[in-house]
Amino acid sequence: MWTIPNLLTALRVCLIPVFVIVYFLDWQWAHQAGALIFWFAAITDWFDGYLARRLGQSTAFGAFLDPVADKLIVCAALLMIAHSYDTVWITVSAILLMSREVFVSALREWMSAAGKRDTVKVSFIGKAKTMAQMLALIGLLSELEFFMGFPLYWVTLGKLLLLIATVLSVWSMLVYLKAAWKHLTAEA
Repeated sequence: MWTIPNLLTALRVCLIPVFVIVYFLDWQWAHQAGALIFWFAAITDWFDGYLARRLGQSTAFGAFLDPVADKLIVCAALLMIAHSYDTVWITVSAILLMSREVFVSALREWMSAAGKRDTVKVSFIGKAKTMAQMLALIGLLSELEFFMGFPLYWVTLGKLLLLIATVLSVWSMLVYLKAAWKHLTAEA
């Protein structure tokens, strides 16, 4: 059970309170340090999947814990940016992104129980949404527009990517729902 990929996933779960506490510390670089921790967690997400496949260490525990860890840290980050930016459109985006995660997780669970999980497997749109979402969150969490006098525009890019992630999120949810619709409306 405690393979290298599973240890990385468990580390990601353990990083959630560290990430939140560091982000809200009362010191100058707290948000940038929190964004760095979030970035590290996002990298471990890719790395644990790669290692599980490469080393042949895929486990049922890892298949369960990996998406849970992803959703927990992303939801924490979405709540944090909604709090930090306190704007309607970032809050609405955060709510839509979190709602989509709950909806698609429930849909996949239901489809799996019905023996139709492959109907709602991860699509390219879902992967693109995840990439845009992660990059948006890193930029927004960091709050960096300038570094040592040089323009970075991470917040501006983060806002644009959050909008793209929100659109892709709703789009992918509708694609998954369409794929599952005939099973959801079938007679019991």
